[in-house]
Parts: sequence; structure tokens; C-alpha cells
Amino acid sequence: MERIILTAKPTDDYELIDSGQEEKLERYAEVILVRPDPQALWERSLGEGEWDKADARYTREGKGGGWEVRSGATPATSWPICYGGFTFSIKPTSFKHTGLFPEQISNWEWIKKTLSQEHYRNPPEKVLGKDPFIQNFSGVPKVLNLFSYTGGATLAAAQAGAQVTHVDASKIAVSWARENAQLSLLADKPIRWIIEDVMLFVRREIKRGNKYDAIIMDPPAFGHGPNDELWKIEENFLTLMQLCEELLSDNPLFVLISGYAAGYSPLAFAYNLDRFEKKYGGSIEYGDLCIEQKNSPRVLPCGIFARWNR
Repeated sequence: MERIILTAKPTDDYELIDSGQEEKLERYAEVILVRPDPQALWERSLGEGEWDKADARYTREGKGGGWEVRSGATPATSWPICYGGFTFSIKPTSFKHTGLFPEQISNWEWIKKTLSQEHYRNPPEKVLGKDPFIQNFSGVPKVLNLFSYTGGATLAAAQAGAQVTHVDASKIAVSWARENAQLSLLADKPIRWIIEDVMLFVRREIKRGNKYDAIIMDPPAFGHGPNDELWKIEENFLTLMQLCEELLSDNPLFVLISGYAAGYSPLAFAYNLDRFEKKYGGSIEYGDLCIEQKNSPRVLPCGIFARWNR
């Protein structure tokens, strides 16, 4: 078991310009935003004048918050950016997110590499039937993405040639992910879009006898299903991991867990992958997901991850 730090670097369309005093200054294509970030518990590198150039700033108000647009700035309500080999629709939301988690780029690259290696070892054979999820895709890995939000991991798996089942409780998030697939020219890939409570879906898949070669998940600390089903990570996560073991095929490829604001050490995720290493062999990596600040050695911690692969 190895601990590592995965760091996202600045790109043409996204960069972390500065961070500090529990905020971060980011550029999404031509739009500059300021968002809260409790991890940025240090002094800023740039002066207030540079921060004041932001097109919009998210400010908290009680339990909620909203965006304050700089006088004279007219940022669009949504716009596309290219990142990690995909095109994402950026939409600043009322709960501060933009629909893109740049720190996940290393996981997307790992997903593509792992699936591409499997594709090379076991090239797909003849396809039978019309429905891509009833077809006999010999040699094509089946990937399950749970709590999949706007679909970065789904796009990575689909681009690498996998059949993907994308599950999220939010109709808005699934619609957003489908838009990202369209923008990324992946709409014709075999992706099954599911709006359902994750625990209910997983239990139903087990009853149906469906199996997956890889499972990806990004469980929130707290959430609700489409019919107000309650998710609490401290109450439901262990059960979910046990159920996922039943969903894996006889020769699985990987299990990837990441978390944002879960409040746990990455070891908490890594220890839950021990069962797969003992059963199938392979190895486990775990650690932190960070974003490198522009023109600085500083990195901003943005989440945790653990991943097992055979």
C-alpha cells in the first residue's frame, strides 16, 4: 500500500491563480472566479488588486450563498472549457461548484491508462444485438460510476472503450453529464444514464445478476436520493463496499474511491480496498488530490482518493 500526492497542473483553460484566507482565485477559460475553500488556511501570494479583477465572487450567506458579479463584468451563465481531453460546460451554481473538479484529472488519466491496457490485452470481438447493454461485448470492460455528478470519470472510461453505467441521484447532474458527453463527442458511446439512489440501484443490480469489471465512486458526506432517500457516509459506506464486492466480475480490473470534504483520512478509503487485494491480488495506492498554484510551489489540497487495481 503506497501513499502518494496527485497534483493537477495549470492548463490553457484552467488554472489556480492564487489561494489563501480560505478562498481560491481560479480562471476557467477567460472567466476568473473567487470561491471559498477552507483548506486555503494561509496568506495569499497576490495583492487584493489582483483578486478584485475576478469577474465574480461566491460569498456565503447563512447556510447558503450566492455570486456577486464585479461591476462592469458580464460573465456568461455557462461556457465550455477544454480540460483533460474533454469539453466541460462550466456553470457556477448556487452552492459554489462549477461542475468541474480539476484535481480529478490524475484519476481520469489512470482510468484511461488502466482500461486501455486491458483493451490491448483483450481486444473486443463480435458484437451481438442492438441494445449496447444487452449486447455480448466480448473483451469490453463494464464500468460502474456511482455518485458520478457531471461525469468526468464516465467520460474517461467511455473514451477508453468501456461500457459505462453512470449513476447519480440528481436529474440536473445527470443532464449536465450528458451535456458534457455531447460536448466531448462521446454521446454515441455505450453509456447508460441512471437517475436513482445509489444504494437502491446497487441492490437491484445484484438481484438482476449484473456484474462489473470496475467500480468508481465519489461518495458525499451527506446527501439525498431522488425520492428523499438518505445517504450518510458514516452509516452507509461500509454497506456499500460490501455490496460492491458482490457486483464485481470474476476477474475485475479496479476499484477507485475519491472524496471531497468527507472529513476522513485517505486511509479510511484504502483499508476498504484490502478485501480486493486479498481476493484478487494487485496493489493499492491512496493519498491526496491537489491543484498546483500558478507560478508557485504551493498546492491546494482538494480531496482524497484510494484505488486498487489488479
